[in-house]
Amino acid sequence: MANKIVVMIKTILLIGTGGFVGSVARYFVSKLNLYIDFFSIPVGTLIVNILGSFLIGFLVGISEKSPILDADMRLFLMVGLCGGFTTFSTFTSENLSLMHHGQILAVFLYAGLSIFLGFIAVFLGFSTSNLL
Repeated sequence: MANKIVVMIKTILLIGTGGFVGSVARYFVSKLNLYIDFFSIPVGTLIVNILGSFLIGFLVGISEKSPILDADMRLFLMVGLCGGFTTFSTFTSENLSLMHHGQILAVFLYAGLSIFLGFIAVFLGFSTSNLL
């Protein structure tokens, strides 16, 4: 029992530390929104999402080809760092996994539903906040 608790604490610390680093990095990169105006697109956030997607794809690729990233390092980098940097990277990684398994319809369904329902949810959340 004590060993399971130690493993759980280690896992939480790995993910939390990676999440801290990723979140702070996201904060600084997203500051580009203040300096770059490109058709009113939030460029900093776009860069975060693209970089996070590239990074998680790179890490998944390395993990599949080599034992260089052990389970702890994958937790720190993929769940913690990339998760703190952007959850969009997880979304795109899951779509890559679906595509690798030949589930093309699922890719389009998941991507479409995520964007559509995510937008509806953010709109409803915003609208609900106006009721207060």
